Amino acid sequence: MMSDTYNFQIARADAAAVEAKEASLENAKQRALRSEIAWRGMAQRTLKMEQEREKTRVERERRNAELAGGQEAST
Repeated sequence: MMSDTYNFQIARADAAAVEAKEASLENAKQRALRSEIAWRGMAQRTLKMEQEREKTRVERERRNAELAGGQEAST
Protein backbone atom coordinates (compact mmCIF):
# COMPACT_ATOMS: atom_id res chain seq x y z
CA MET A 1 0.00 0.00 0.00
CA MET A 2 1.48 3.31 -1.03
CA SER A 3 0.81 6.25 1.19
CA ASP A 4 -0.61 9.53 0.07
CA THR A 5 2.70 11.11 1.06
CA TYR A 6 4.68 8.86 -1.28
CA ASN A 7 2.25 9.45 -4.13
CA PHE A 8 2.39 13.21 -3.54
CA GLN A 9 6.19 13.19 -3.56
CA ILE A 10 6.34 11.19 -6.79
CA ALA A 11 3.79 13.53 -8.39
CA ARG A 12 5.92 16.54 -7.39
CA ALA A 13 9.03 14.87 -8.80
CA ASP A 14 7.25 14.13 -12.07
CA ALA A 15 6.02 17.73 -12.27
CA ALA A 16 9.55 19.00 -11.67
CA ALA A 17 10.85 16.72 -14.45
CA VAL A 18 8.30 18.17 -16.87
CA GLU A 19 9.19 21.68 -15.74
CA ALA A 20 12.89 20.96 -16.39
CA LYS A 21 12.15 19.57 -19.83
CA GLU A 22 10.08 22.61 -20.78
CA ALA A 23 12.39 25.25 -19.26
CA SER A 24 14.02 27.59 -21.71
CA LEU A 25 16.43 29.15 -19.23
CA GLU A 26 19.33 27.00 -18.04
CA ASN A 27 19.09 28.13 -14.42
CA ALA A 28 15.35 27.31 -14.35
CA LYS A 29 16.08 23.90 -15.84
CA GLN A 30 18.79 23.18 -13.25
CA ARG A 31 16.53 24.31 -10.39
CA ALA A 32 13.76 22.00 -11.60
CA LEU A 33 16.20 19.09 -11.93
CA ARG A 34 17.43 19.67 -8.37
CA SER A 35 13.83 19.75 -7.23
CA GLU A 36 13.10 16.48 -9.01
CA ILE A 37 16.09 14.81 -7.36
CA ALA A 38 15.04 16.08 -3.94
CA TRP A 39 11.43 14.90 -4.32
CA ARG A 40 12.51 11.47 -5.57
CA GLY A 41 14.90 11.16 -2.63
CA MET A 42 12.11 12.02 -0.20
CA ALA A 43 9.84 9.51 -1.90
CA GLN A 44 12.45 6.76 -1.59
CA ARG A 45 12.95 7.51 2.11
CA THR A 46 9.18 7.49 2.62
CA LEU A 47 8.89 4.14 0.85
CA LYS A 48 11.70 2.63 2.89
CA MET A 49 10.15 3.90 6.12
CA GLU A 50 6.76 2.40 5.16
CA GLN A 51 8.40 -0.93 4.33
CA GLU A 52 10.21 -0.98 7.68
CA ARG A 53 6.97 -0.17 9.53
CA GLU A 54 5.18 -3.00 7.73
CA LYS A 55 8.01 -5.41 8.51
CA THR A 56 7.87 -4.41 12.18
CA ARG A 57 4.07 -4.78 12.24
CA VAL A 58 4.22 -8.28 10.74
CA GLU A 59 6.94 -9.33 13.18
CA ARG A 60 4.94 -7.96 16.12
CA GLU A 61 1.84 -9.87 14.98
CA ARG A 62 3.89 -13.05 14.60
CA ARG A 63 5.31 -12.70 18.12
CA ASN A 64 1.87 -11.96 19.57
CA ALA A 65 0.42 -15.03 17.84
CA GLU A 66 3.25 -17.17 19.22
CA LEU A 67 2.66 -15.79 22.72
CA ALA A 68 -1.09 -16.34 22.47
CA GLY A 69 -0.52 -19.90 21.25
CA GLY A 70 1.85 -20.61 24.13
CA GLN A 71 -0.58 -19.21 26.68
CA GLU A 72 -3.42 -21.36 25.33
CA ALA A 73 -1.29 -24.50 25.56
CA SER A 74 -0.38 -23.82 29.20
CA THR A 75 -3.96 -23.25 30.36
